[in-house]
Amino acid sequence: MLRYFLFYKPFQVLTQFSAEGEKKTLAHYFKNIPKDIYPVGRLDFDSEGLLLLTNDKKLTLQLLEPRFKHERTYYVQVEGIFDEVAKQKLVSGVEINVDGKLYKTLPSKVEIFHDEPLLPERNPPIRFRKNIPTTWISLTLKEGKNRQVRKMTAAAGFPTLRLVRFSIGNVDIAGWESGHIQEISADQSAALLKK
Repeated sequence: MLRYFLFYKPFQVLTQFSAEGEKKTLAHYFKNIPKDIYPVGRLDFDSEGLLLLTNDKKLTLQLLEPRFKHERTYYVQVEGIFDEVAKQKLVSGVEINVDGKLYKTLPSKVEIFHDEPLLPERNPPIRFRKNIPTTWISLTLKEGKNRQVRKMTAAAGFPTLRLVRFSIGNVDIAGWESGHIQEISADQSAALLKK
């Protein structure tokens, strides 16, 4: 039986079930899950947001295979006043290091928030520094290299402070609390592939 779980992964949780020292893992949240359910892709230990877990190998392939170019959107808090010049760099694509080689990212969609997006507080919170401003941006990608968002914002001159995957396809975490789990149907899972 195919099953699909959406999870708002909290900050400092490993995207795996196996223990690794004292770090929290998916096993802290999913207690009686079938053994054939796995996370699709990864979110770094220090990133948050939407994660899919499933045993649907066909859907997993479609979401992970680069040629399908499905969209995922990240809400990113960066250090500094992010401007139109930086935005155009990310829109056009920047060079980042992937496995020791320079790689130019595909064009992406970028929006600059005028107000902080509605997200749960991070625990622990970002260290506030009164004399260093921050900006929130929305970054939509059609690819997923290791730590790509962080590398992209750094390449544009704006280090990432907080990173939240807000949506995959047409599925998002609007109104969710960190740690929320929702099981969805096969029909609902199709929205993950929408562009």
